[in-house]
Parts: sequence; structure tokens; C-alpha cells
Amino acid sequence: MRAPSSDLPIVFDGVSLRTGDVTILDHITVSFNTGAPTLLIGPNGSGKTTLLRMAMGLVAPSIGRVTWGGRESAPPTRRAIVFQHPTMLRRSAGANIRYAMRAARIPRGEREARIVDVLNLVGLKDFADRPARRLSGGEKQRLALARALACNPAVLFLDEPTASLDPAATKAVEDVVRDIAARGIKVVMATHDLGEARRLAGDIVLLHRGRVIESGEASAFFASPKTGEARTFLAGELLV
Repeated sequence: MRAPSSDLPIVFDGVSLRTGDVTILDHITVSFNTGAPTLLIGPNGSGKTTLLRMAMGLVAPSIGRVTWGGRESAPPTRRAIVFQHPTMLRRSAGANIRYAMRAARIPRGEREARIVDVLNLVGLKDFADRPARRLSGGEKQRLALARALACNPAVLFLDEPTASLDPAATKAVEDVVRDIAARGIKVVMATHDLGEARRLAGDIVLLHRGRVIESGEASAFFASPKTGEARTFLAGELLV
């Protein structure tokens, strides 16, 4: 499962995204590199999801450019994204993964072994034949992770995968994220939970109103934030 990070670094160079008179991302300059997970934090509406979608290649900037491993055009064959509310097909957990691999053109002879591998990784080894839509919220999130991982990504984008989960389900997802990172896959993850960011992040990017307020090593960010906005956010106060 360990994958070479050929799409890294992912570099945003002066990127803005505008829809009519609304600015969604505002002159973003940031990079995602190999190593421990990068956590995107910030209030609702700060641009986290849009930044993930653009890094995946699903949205093009209005201004500036995004590069993947130095290339301005890179098919997303080695990138995967899991949204906050993943859609489950009306079939078994194993068949959901099999469908994703078929769409990604994974060789037929590799599929069954890979299903076993990814279900083991996410703690669902006995769930292959269970209807995916009957799983709990936390189990569906872990199945979505397995489905993405089965396509052998080098970079995995996660959009608040633990939102609305109870503590036990949150811990199960966080454990999977650690295991994914340990396999050499770069994780870029949005979260609204500062505790989760402290537990998982190697690097932090704080967003507010579509701008990068502060970014850098997680330990330094939490110990000594450089901006007033970061200090306000870490204190649990509202950014307006």
C-alpha cells in the first residue's frame, strides 16, 4: 500500500477563487509536502472544503496556479478525497470497494486481496458482506476510507471525517488516519475540532474568510501562535 508521492509537493501560488462578487479563496499561498498529516482548521465557511477540492483538482482557481509535483496539469490518479458525508452504494461493503477499484482500473487480479487489506486496515475485516447503507456513521466513514485507499493514492484528502461522530467512532477514525500516514500516504485533513488537530497534525493551516492566517509546524503553532486571529481561535473565541 505504500505509495510514492509523485504529486507532492502540492503548491498553491497566489490562488484565489471567485464566484460572481463572492471571494471564496483569497490569495492562498501554501504547500503540502511529504510527512505527517497536515490539518486545515478554521471556522465554518473559512474555505477548508474548497481548498481540499482544489488540491484534489476538482476546482480550478480564478487567479494563481496550483501545481502537483511541479506540474500544472496532473490527472488525479494518485489522489483521493473522502467527503464529510460519503455516499454508499446499494451493495455490500466489499462491493463498494470493488466498484471503486473497477472505476480506477485496478487490475482484476489484485482486487480481492486489496479488499481484505483495506478492510483490515480500517478495522472492518468481517464487514465485507454487510450492506454498506446499514452500517453506523463511524463504520461508513471507515468504509469510505477503505474505498479510497483501495485505489492506491499517494495523497488522501479528508473533509471533516469525524464530524457528528461519538468519541468512540472518532477515535476509530483517528487511529485509521495514523495508520494511513504510517504507510507513507500524505493526509491533508480538514477539522473543526482543535483537540483532533492537536492529536493528529504534523503541520497546521489556519484559514479564515478564505485566507491563510497562519501555517507551520503544529507544535510551534499550538505553543506560540504568531497572529492575533490564531490566538483568538485557540482560546475558543469566535473569529468574525
